[in-house]
Amino acid sequence: MKPAAPRASPELLALIGEGFLSRLSFGLVSFALPLYAHHIGMSMTAIGVLFGVNAVAEVSLKPFMSRFADRFGFKRSLGLAIGSRSFMALLLAFSDAPWQLYAIRLLHGMIESLRDPAINSMLAERGGEKSVASAFSWYWTARYTAGALGKTAAGLLLAWTVANYKFVFLCAFALSVLPLYVVLRYTREQVHERLPEKPVPGPEPDAVRPAVPKVPIATFAGFGFLITSTSSMLNSLFPLLATQYAGLTEAQTGLVFGISTALMMVSGPVFGWLSDNVSRKLVLLIRSAANTLSSLLYLFFPALAGVAAGKVVDDMGKAAFRPAWGALMARISGADRSRRAQTIGTMTIGENLGETLGPMLGGFLWTTYGVAFMLIVRAVLALTAEFYAIFLVDPHITPAGAITSDSDSAIV
Repeated sequence: MKPAAPRASPELLALIGEGFLSRLSFGLVSFALPLYAHHIGMSMTAIGVLFGVNAVAEVSLKPFMSRFADRFGFKRSLGLAIGSRSFMALLLAFSDAPWQLYAIRLLHGMIESLRDPAINSMLAERGGEKSVASAFSWYWTARYTAGALGKTAAGLLLAWTVANYKFVFLCAFALSVLPLYVVLRYTREQVHERLPEKPVPGPEPDAVRPAVPKVPIATFAGFGFLITSTSSMLNSLFPLLATQYAGLTEAQTGLVFGISTALMMVSGPVFGWLSDNVSRKLVLLIRSAANTLSSLLYLFFPALAGVAAGKVVDDMGKAAFRPAWGALMARISGADRSRRAQTIGTMTIGENLGETLGPMLGGFLWTTYGVAFMLIVRAVLALTAEFYAIFLVDPHITPAGAITSDSDSAIV
């Protein structure tokens, strides 16, 4: 069977459209902002710090913002986050000092700490019990596609306007209004209340009363940290790995990026279908296996074929992880829908920390001990994540196609 777009309500299609339009706008910003920071005289170190402060704000505020999303409503929270991000793009168009860029990046982290649990909660609600992984896969495929288009468009706009950064930021602001309209027009708020406990005719002996399985949220946060930190070790270093370690030209490196991105866009829906219909555990474990294999390919085959194969394996692993992880978040957070955003927010804090610390660890190991040692450490950490998933996360993974009552689990 071929994977198809999720047969869903207009609300789910609107959320996928929001992901595409938001990432299209943000693609312009993410491409132009580091160039603009360098243009106004910021050093490379300062630019690195600039792109780290938002992660600090996001991780610090996510527990509070997740609770806010549960109480304020997912749709209203998402709309507030999208509107704030539009305002952020507008502020960039009128900023001309480093301190202003730092303040805007802090604002961005605060916005993401609200948007992330809100959008994930809405996808979990609208995805459907038997197709939630496919919903997440199409959402992330739309984001990947739009991000690539946005960065390409930013490069063309900068060339056409002779590096008019303010114009690019204004274009990003104009585009960012579209997803706000889509969410406000085509989605609706769903209110979830705690279900009253069913009356029990009489007290049962402890030996007879069924135990409620506990879901250790910290375990999943740790798994997300291991997976994303291992993956992120090469995110910003891959161009250097390809050109300086493997000896590829800039054109060859760009070709590798293009091939891997195209395959990732195609494979995302495939992995979503596999997670929903074949094996969620298998798809979830592909990510750490891909990290291990790609590290070994980079290490032992430092040429065009080896680097291209490693990059493809890496990106295919990313495409596999997102739908399975999204389905797992939907299942775990469904234990108490009135706290869904808080549960998802806690599970994704590990991801945020991994995305922040992973590149730092990769750069430190490369600089201190060399690229070969860094790749070996990455492979070992990926294997650790694989065993972590098998022995700690696996007992809580529902097989594909299984129907689990939301009242059968409790959150720790």
